[in-house]
Amino acid sequence: MFVLGAMNFGTKQDEKTSFDLLDRFVDAGGTMIDTADCYAFWSDPSGHGGLSETLLGKWLRLRPGIRERIQLSTKVGAEPGPTGEWPANREGLSAPAIEAAIEGSLQRLGVDHVEMYWTHMDDRRVPLEEVGGALNELVTAGTVGRLGASNQPAWRVEAARRTAAAHGWTPYTAVQLSYSYLRPRPGEMPPGVNHEFPWATDDVLDHVRSENLELWAYTPLLAGAYTRPERLREVYNHPGNTARLAVLDEVAGELGATRHQVVLAWMTADAHVRPIVGVSTAAQLDEAVAGVALTLTPDQLTRLDAPS
Repeated sequence: MFVLGAMNFGTKQDEKTSFDLLDRFVDAGGTMIDTADCYAFWSDPSGHGGLSETLLGKWLRLRPGIRERIQLSTKVGAEPGPTGEWPANREGLSAPAIEAAIEGSLQRLGVDHVEMYWTHMDDRRVPLEEVGGALNELVTAGTVGRLGASNQPAWRVEAARRTAAAHGWTPYTAVQLSYSYLRPRPGEMPPGVNHEFPWATDDVLDHVRSENLELWAYTPLLAGAYTRPERLREVYNHPGNTARLAVLDEVAGELGATRHQVVLAWMTADAHVRPIVGVSTAAQLDEAVAGVALTLTPDQLTRLDAPS
């Protein structure tokens, strides 16, 4: 099953819609919900996050017993500070910032632990020893389960993992990056994806598979661009993607499925990849659920992987 992205819950998606989608996700067998302490500061007049976590906390309080059926994933490091412009003013990853952030997240969520905790953005102002030590304290205390690194280059992830190993600390076991079936032109980044929010390249996938990590892939459906070509950014307009779309349509026709469903089936066929899907309607959720339930044949996977 995919991870349900809760970024817009409590801002773009109102409470009723969000609750309905969360209920429908769990009823369909979904278990993992991904949020962050900064979601979604850009959509709120206050300029601060916390609304997604607050909405999830209310949903949990109103659904007795639901906490035992789901897992929570949240992040630290990108919440805007009191002054200055983002991202320079973000909370960062100092030990005090991490301690304050997890306390705030747990309070808003109304829980005593989360199963997955991410450093949301790299913070080179803080030594890796300080970051790793603070995170390990949370794991030791039982406040968080696994650790992941979001929007960070592979060499920084490995540097942090080596630091953790040297101290006997809990290491990162997952990375979170933008990734989809279509690929941006080599050397270019899609709008909104840059050095702060990098794309999962072939090198990243090799790193993930070689080190037995997970890749949590956000924007897997490119904001609906697979079925709404007007949303497809220019950076995806190249012959390699023309070939990939042709194969995608062939396989979709063979399965009687949509492009979105085949993309999700292709992604989840890789045991190292977990797509994070954000939805705004029940139809979108149902389409995604059906997509991850599809089984692609070895021949279909080979054909989908073939175009460069």
